[in-house]
Amino acid sequence: MDFKLQNDKDREFYKKDFSKINDLLKVIRKALAENVPVDISNIDYSEFFDDKNMPDITYITLFQSNNKPLRFGSKRENLQKTLQRIIDVIRQNKNFDKFNVKDENICRLMIEYTTEVAPVKYENLHMVSFDENRFEPGINGLKALYKKKNAYYMPTDAIVRSHMTIGKALEFIANRIPDFGDIKDKQKALKEKCKCDECKLFLTKSRAFVTYKDECVPLYRGNTLYDEFDFDTTWKIFQTSADWSIKNMKDDGRFLYYYDCAEDSFKDHEHPTRPLNNLYYNCLRHSGGAIVLIRAYQATKNKKYLKAAKKALKFTISITRKHKTPFGEGMYVFYNQKAKLGGTGIGLVSLMQYRIATGDKCFDKYIKGYARHLLSRIYNGEFLGYYIHPGYHNGEPLETMTEEERKTTFSFYYPGEALLGLALVANHFKSDKKLQALVREKSRDALDWIVNERPKIYSNLFTALPSDAWLMQAIEEWASDPDFRDEAYINFVFNDAKEMIKRMYKKDDSPYIDYEGGMYYEHGDHYYPDGARCEGLVAAYYLAKKLGQKELEEEFLTACKLAAHCQYQLYINEKVNYGHLVPEKTAGAIKFKATRQWVRVDSIQHVACFFIRLFWSKEK
Repeated sequence: MDFKLQNDKDREFYKKDFSKINDLLKVIRKALAENVPVDISNIDYSEFFDDKNMPDITYITLFQSNNKPLRFGSKRENLQKTLQRIIDVIRQNKNFDKFNVKDENICRLMIEYTTEVAPVKYENLHMVSFDENRFEPGINGLKALYKKKNAYYMPTDAIVRSHMTIGKALEFIANRIPDFGDIKDKQKALKEKCKCDECKLFLTKSRAFVTYKDECVPLYRGNTLYDEFDFDTTWKIFQTSADWSIKNMKDDGRFLYYYDCAEDSFKDHEHPTRPLNNLYYNCLRHSGGAIVLIRAYQATKNKKYLKAAKKALKFTISITRKHKTPFGEGMYVFYNQKAKLGGTGIGLVSLMQYRIATGDKCFDKYIKGYARHLLSRIYNGEFLGYYIHPGYHNGEPLETMTEEERKTTFSFYYPGEALLGLALVANHFKSDKKLQALVREKSRDALDWIVNERPKIYSNLFTALPSDAWLMQAIEEWASDPDFRDEAYINFVFNDAKEMIKRMYKKDDSPYIDYEGGMYYEHGDHYYPDGARCEGLVAAYYLAKKLGQKELEEEFLTACKLAAHCQYQLYINEKVNYGHLVPEKTAGAIKFKATRQWVRVDSIQHVACFFIRLFWSKEK
């Protein structure tokens, strides 16, 4: 497959003048709103539609806040008759009157039509390599032909329905096959019918355009495309996502933890059985949200961010407990019946970032308590993952642990979070020199262990694509102290950053133009537009800059820009939230994946914190 040729062709398409499509959409709107015949005789649409070779199917979809999308597709001998058929059917729908079609600011229209239809065997469908049998969410659709009747799953269904797997697409299209009737397991029936060749399956591609006020927006994977990396875009996404976080804060200082944009639901996909009055919340991700607001204050000096950040920090304080340690009174974050090393670690990071940004010493007692607690959880250099866990010692503090208990409760990420908090204390908490010295002494053992021993003891936890961005940030911060510029520490950061870059899609090495800057474990994986890992990548840039290693500095900065450009696809602007049930709730947020319409506090945190540090590279 010639990726370059295909991508160049796609890029050229999006440089076209789409005014004729906009004219079509305006005529369609008029016909829908006024119940008049559609008349496209004065529009030269030949660049997009060929009346002698019409698309396999053309759909019109209506989107409006608080309404499920209204859609119908058809194929007639020419575009005029196709559109008229669609309009007639949509107008007859029982829900049509719920849509204010006349007002382009309220009701949005989308036109989508197939451009490719190719047969595929059910058993050959996959998402692991780039070949003719690959199903790519948002790029490919499906067509099923059974008993001379067609069923379609259009590429934009992945966006509108928040799908990212073949299974969801197959489930959807199986439920659309009319003659499957009362069959209970329709997806199983589809598989069986395809296997015996009673049902024919096809992979499709499409072009799609959606209205935005009086504009026509061409869509790629259901999103708008960004031409290139841009510092202004990076800044805008950071600031609006911080504003969205404030807008959705609760009175007690917690953030909106999770929101499903497609369903207007707060049910977390990882905890679907939790009742609405007791939804899951996570204290680590909470502290990450507070850090976003502190960064926003540092960048703008706008006190609304400071006020909200302090409110969030007070929630963390409210779930803090005390205990005795060999170093004095310790404090730890306790939530969901657990005291996680990372909960106190990121809690300390947030408190220290607040203190650094403001000079306010109001949380100093907790900074000291958190630091002492973290130091007390170092055992022969290894950070212990939990202080309290309901599955061990009847939920009592884990003051002593067996080797097996230490291994089963070990967390890959928590030590890096703890070490970042401690590094900030060591470098910036100058009002307690004794504590600073103690932190430096004990943290040295922990750094040595995690860099040199962890790969031997917990080798099974390491993945092909490096993932310990918290430790990369911690080592960058520790390197501000020349005494902690250990070669092994520095090599850990640089080697992980280089491996991330190695496993990053480059221009024209995949068939999808929005993949560039996304990461993978194995080439062919659905891409990871990964803000969390990129916090480590940008830390590697700052470390190289700190050490005066110009070539690495430029290499890492270039990679950060590519990754940021990829992550623009995660940003929910007003042009791309057309498929959200309540779009006014979502503009400004940052979602999980390009087609997954889920927002969680950390999907915002990681991208936003990466973006602001990358933006600051322009100034520093």
